[in-house]
Amino acid sequence: MCIVLELGLIEYQEAYNLQRTLHQQRAEGKIPDVLLLLEHPPTVTIGKSGTLDNVLVSRERLAQEGMSLFFTDRGGDVTFHGPGQLVGYPIVDLRQKGKDLHCYVKKLEEVILRTLRDFSIDGDRDEHHPGVWVNEEEIAAIGLSLRKWVSMHGFALNINIDLKHFSFINPCGFSDRRATSMSKIVDRIVPVEEVTHSLISHFCDTFDFPYEKSPGVVLPIHGTTNRGFSR
Repeated sequence: MCIVLELGLIEYQEAYNLQRTLHQQRAEGKIPDVLLLLEHPPTVTIGKSGTLDNVLVSRERLAQEGMSLFFTDRGGDVTFHGPGQLVGYPIVDLRQKGKDLHCYVKKLEEVILRTLRDFSIDGDRDEHHPGVWVNEEEIAAIGLSLRKWVSMHGFALNINIDLKHFSFINPCGFSDRRATSMSKIVDRIVPVEEVTHSLISHFCDTFDFPYEKSPGVVLPIHGTTNRGFSR
């Protein structure tokens, strides 16, 4: 079973705290796998292999632009989050999925590739770097953390996000590659809700959670009833 929580726009720190709570509960077997889907206010995050050298403007300039800055414990380098970008944080127990991190990353990429195809966009993998690319421009970043074989963090898919903010960073540490978005490629606004629906379907299919909406499931956080997809 997988529970999907659609949280809307949520601050990065709040989402991180929620991930930590769910991660502990999943590792203890108290809840099933969970997929958080959300958007962040303008935020730059620096992963464990990243440095401030890949942030190309000062902290003062970031603040002027209304952008927060976080050092975080995911893998990877620097990335940008903002409205119009669908962020997915799967809290998945890989002990039940072969304990294969490489396979897990490939499946996340496959979810995004299939979602893009639903909107007539052909994406590609880079065998040397996690994520999804279109014409060598990054459309989805992937950065993960794994503890006790339970995943945290995940992916960020650019839908209608303002791409100008990516000029403030070297996306994922690349100085010679730029970011792109679904709306830029198809030359129209792409509704986030449509992408979300498509992505949930492909996530459930790729990770073998049949896409069958179950009655409300209550997680032991905030007393909230959420959508669940059960086997």
